[in-house]
Amino acid sequence: MTKFESGVKVIPASQSAVYGKLSDLSNLEKVKDRLPEDKVKNLSFTADTLSVEVPPVGTITLEIVEREPEKCIKFGTTTSPLPFNLWIQIVPTGEAECKMKLTIGMELNPFMKAMVQKPLQEGLEKMADMLALIQY
Repeated sequence: MTKFESGVKVIPASQSAVYGKLSDLSNLEKVKDRLPEDKVKNLSFTADTLSVEVPPVGTITLEIVEREPEKCIKFGTTTSPLPFNLWIQIVPTGEAECKMKLTIGMELNPFMKAMVQKPLQEGLEKMADMLALIQY
């Protein structure tokens, strides 16, 4: 399994507030308009799923497969050209601050890894940056 990790983002909100917002994906509806239309299309949410069209990759649907209260939210793909897992890890640093890191794990052969490594890492960083800017 190949893993890609975002940088650690400091969020000026409590661990429980961040977990509460991110563990119910319908809360992300409010940030939908901040995403670049040329990178992301047809974004939709339910409490447990997120579906997005990413040109030229195609449609990706993620579903929450495990919630570890206030610490970690794990996602698996239900629709994706390349199946992968995504983890959002949240660690407290104080009463009103926490740190967050995103990790993607996927099975890749060396050829595919060389092709997707850079865009995947960049996308993961942008996603972490966006999640760090949400009002919790």
